[in-house]
Amino acid sequence: MAKVVTMGEIMLRLSTNGYKRFVQSDNFDVVYGGGEANVAVSLANYGEEAYFVTKLPTHEIGQCAVNSLRQLGVNTDYVVRGGNRVGIYFLETGASMRPSKVIYDRANSSIAEAKAEEFDFDKIFEGADWFHFTGITPALGKEAQKLTEAALIAAKKHGVTVSCDLNYRKKLWTPEEAKACMTNLMQYVDVCIGNEEDAEKCLGFKPGKTDVVSGDLKLDGYKDIFQKMRDKFGFKYIATSLRESYSASDNGWSALAYDGSEFYSSKKYEVRIVDRVGGGDSFSGGFIHGMLKYGDFKKALEFAVAASALKHTIPGDFNLVSESEVETLMNGDASGRVQR
Repeated sequence: MAKVVTMGEIMLRLSTNGYKRFVQSDNFDVVYGGGEANVAVSLANYGEEAYFVTKLPTHEIGQCAVNSLRQLGVNTDYVVRGGNRVGIYFLETGASMRPSKVIYDRANSSIAEAKAEEFDFDKIFEGADWFHFTGITPALGKEAQKLTEAALIAAKKHGVTVSCDLNYRKKLWTPEEAKACMTNLMQYVDVCIGNEEDAEKCLGFKPGKTDVVSGDLKLDGYKDIFQKMRDKFGFKYIATSLRESYSASDNGWSALAYDGSEFYSSKKYEVRIVDRVGGGDSFSGGFIHGMLKYGDFKKALEFAVAASALKHTIPGDFNLVSESEVETLMNGDASGRVQR
C-alpha cells in the first residue's frame, strides 16, 4: 500500500435527471466530485492509502463534501476548514449528436482563496510515495497557483514522484495564462498526462494529422509531440487517453504512453457512455496505481484504459470499481454478463 496525495478542488455537482436539458429541469441530482478528488477515490478503491488535500467551509455543505470522500476510504486528515463556499457545477448530459454541457459557479471558493501557509506540506508529504495534481487547480487563480507550486516544491524535497494531468479548462483561463503557469510547473513533474488539446493549450505542443472529432487518430503525431515534450521537460513518462468521439453516446477509448525509448499503444474499447465526466481522472488514477503495482508502464497503461472504460458506465464523478473488476476487463472479459 502506497501513500498517494492529491490536491485540488472538490465541488458540488448538480445534474439534470436522465437526459433532460437545463430548461426542462425543476430538480437536480446531487453528487460531489472534482479532478484530484476523483483520482483519490479511484486509488482508495484499489487499496492505496489515498489522501486528498483541499480547503472547505466549516458549514454543512463543506462537511458533505468531506463525507463523500471519507465514506469511500479517502483520508481527509489534511483538509483545511474555512472560507465561505464550496464550488458548484451544473451538468446537462448529452446524447447522440447533442453534447453534454457544464456550467461553473466556482468563483471565490475556499480552495481558490486558500493560502499556501495554511497547509503543513512537510507533514503532508512525510512518507508519501506519489503526488498528483491537475491543471485545473492553478487555473483557479493566483493564490491557487502559489499553493500548487508550494506543494510541488515540498513534494520534490521529500523525494515524492509527481504526476500532472494537464486538464486544460477554457472556461477557467486562456491558453496564454495556462502556458505561462504550467510551463513553469512542469519542472517538478515526473509523469505528464494529457490529451492533444491539453498539450497544445497548456504547453504549446500541437500534434499533427489528428482529428478526434472525426475519429481520425494518427499516432505518429503523438509520437512527435511526446518526444518534444520529453526533450524540453525531462518527463519520465508521458501518457494520453485517446478518445474517438463518434457521438455523445458512443466513443472509442484507448491510450498511448512513452517512456523515453518506447511508444506503447493500448487495446481499444468501444464504450457506450452513461457518464463521461471523470473519465480522464479515472485514467490518471488507474495509471498511478498501475505504476505502483506493476512497475511497468505498459501494464499500467492497460490497467488505466480498462479502469476508465468502466468509469464511462457509472453515473457521477467517482469511478466506483475495484481492482479485481478492472483486471477482469483488462484480461479480456468484456462480456458484461451478470455475476451470480
